[in-house]
Amino acid sequence: MPRPRPALSSFVAGLLAALGGTAAGHLVAALTNPASSPVLAVGTAVINLTPTPVKVWAVRELGSADKPVLIGTVLVVALLFAGVAGLVARRRFGVGVAMLMALVALAGLAALVQPAAGPLDALPAVATAVVGLAVLAFLTRASGGTGTRGTRIDTERPAGASRRGFLVGAGATAVLAAVVGGTGQLLIRAKERITDIALPAARKPLAALPDGLEVTYDAITPFVTPNASFYRVDTNLTVPAVDVEGWTLTIDGDVEREVTLTFDELTTMEVVEKDITMTCVSNEVGGNLLGSARWLGVPLREVLDRAGIDSTKADQILSTAVDGFTISTPLDVALDGRDSLVVFGMNGEPLPREHGFPVRLLTPGIYGYVGSTKWLERLTLTTYAKQEAYWTERKWATDAPVRLSSRIDTPKALNNIDAGSTVIGGVAWAQPDGIGSVEVRIDDGEGGDLAWQEAKLGPDAGSVYWRQWFLPWDATPGTYTLAVRATNTRGEVQTADRATPFPAGSTGIQTVVVTVS
Repeated sequence: MPRPRPALSSFVAGLLAALGGTAAGHLVAALTNPASSPVLAVGTAVINLTPTPVKVWAVRELGSADKPVLIGTVLVVALLFAGVAGLVARRRFGVGVAMLMALVALAGLAALVQPAAGPLDALPAVATAVVGLAVLAFLTRASGGTGTRGTRIDTERPAGASRRGFLVGAGATAVLAAVVGGTGQLLIRAKERITDIALPAARKPLAALPDGLEVTYDAITPFVTPNASFYRVDTNLTVPAVDVEGWTLTIDGDVEREVTLTFDELTTMEVVEKDITMTCVSNEVGGNLLGSARWLGVPLREVLDRAGIDSTKADQILSTAVDGFTISTPLDVALDGRDSLVVFGMNGEPLPREHGFPVRLLTPGIYGYVGSTKWLERLTLTTYAKQEAYWTERKWATDAPVRLSSRIDTPKALNNIDAGSTVIGGVAWAQPDGIGSVEVRIDDGEGGDLAWQEAKLGPDAGSVYWRQWFLPWDATPGTYTLAVRATNTRGEVQTADRATPFPAGSTGIQTVVVTVS
């Protein structure tokens, strides 16, 4: 059996040094703060430094895979760089170590610059450095490289012994890294399990929602979005694990008195249920970054009144999450009579971790990035002149009402469907006014009738909840372009003018091309 090539074994030594160190850092982060795990910390820094157009592109093209792709990319780049450091360390050990430590220092810095970072967030990087250095030294020696002082360490060792030593060491390192990293991930998952809490009942419970059109036409989006299917768009690579027993909500800033509420105190206030559709500003025309649920919480106005806001000169509510993330909500919008809520229940269950457990803000009629802070811990009444939130610093609009819009769920674009009786269907939303009507245009491309045809609407759950719709269609063979538009209850028609999500939400008419045969 030939001896491993020196260059390859040195590259593997560097790669495994990074892998072992990262696994150790991940385990330490699981015991302190998961967000400080080296790969996650660097990934978060990449998110924060990425230009807005690139973020919009990533959400559009990658969807829910954007976070795994980012984490995988960071890990691959780090491992490749560490492999090069291993090559250098074979001849110049000190330089190779310096390269590896620079990589670790970058991860440590990324952890420490996060908004809610503390001294303990440096520990994962320290663990990564110690373990990575030890693995690099061990495998470099085992592969027949230079010692820490630049001297050869295998000149008297038989080739077979050197080969076996390296292979055993490399294999053991890989296995240990998998075990240590996997243990860290299991600990993080354990932290993310929701504490068994009893939700209070609403003072005036809503009637059960009626069956949606999906009962008859299963290709139409369900009337109520299941929690597990609800869209998630945020900057968090790991979900904050919040202990409900120690959680508090502070209301401060330009108020008459600073107030801090515990979870028990919050849930003994006036609890209400509301059916609300949430929409992400990154939603493209025809996109799926929206969902509808029954939310349980306390009116935002009642929470703010605990602190006294009648004489405030504030024009925004700066809401802060437990990880330091901030969102700005126009004060006049939040308190204009809409059902702005401090929420702790979703579809009859405690808020899922990924959707803000234990408490989030929810402001219907404006996009989530200006009104729906997850993992909420502070509401500060202030002004836009004094403080900017995460997205406003990145030049997104400060006041972003949800655009009047509609979507075709069936048939899907480029589908080939059978001739005969079928249905065109989907959902439409018009917050806070509500949907008045939905129209569909069927274009056969041959100059036929291009009139808009009024669709039939599904059940009505209120003006801030989407409406399902459908139009029966006797389809004949050919290629068709289908379009949909909505009109709100004030008579405003969905615009055909195209706009991108940045800086205040997309607009335009969705069209899909289908073939009937």
